[in-house]
Amino acid sequence: MGLSDEELRQELQATAEEVLGRLRSRQLFQSEWDVAAFVVFLTFVGTVLLLLLLVFVHCCCCCCCNTSPRPRKVSPGKEKRNGVDNLALEP
Repeated sequence: MGLSDEELRQELQATAEEVLGRLRSRQLFQSEWDVAAFVVFLTFVGTVLLLLLLVFVHCCCCCCCNTSPRPRKVSPGKEKRNGVDNLALEP
């Protein structure tokens, strides 16, 4: 069973009043654990945003600076092998 519209409105109003009361009292967190959890959350969000920024910068630099990929250097003495012989399977 879901909440009726009136119950949902009252619950949201109570939550909003609680948040506004904490803002007025300037005590947003109830314990040290709340502060620690908030710091961990902000660290996580900051790390994700930093990684997204690095990906964005990398993509922009690769698209703008290099129009074609550089060819890889292959040593002339090494031959290309497609697999490894498994001598354990020989009779």
